[in-house]
Amino acid sequence: MIKWAGRLIVFFGAAHTISALTVEQAWRHFGAWFSGELWGNDFAEMSPANSAWWLSMDSFGIPLILVGLIVLWLDRRGIRPPQFIGWTLGIWTIVGAVVLLPTPWPIPLVASILLLVGARRADRAPHSGATQSEL
Repeated sequence: MIKWAGRLIVFFGAAHTISALTVEQAWRHFGAWFSGELWGNDFAEMSPANSAWWLSMDSFGIPLILVGLIVLWLDRRGIRPPQFIGWTLGIWTIVGAVVLLPTPWPIPLVASILLLVGARRADRAPHSGATQSEL
């Protein structure tokens, strides 16, 4: 369950970032991003280049990829990811679903549930006798 949660988290983050760059064509603003055009840009009156930046490269996609990879890394080493990751991801997902319903929020919600259930099962499983430092 933990492995599937990590995979789903990586998938969701990658899918968001890649679709923002391609489907939403954020890539068209690369020149503006690297020319300093966004410096001092007003958030209240966001330019198309700034909006594309926040939708793609500075969105939640890349941090979610990182969180998912950390979950997978921990799982490969037999370390149970902390439950706060599942709880935080779940609460954040629910808030996002309430604010902006037409999003694929069920994917990270399923990942959150898998992570929490997997962590609970790992807590109940008999330990192999190895200490945390030996893993």
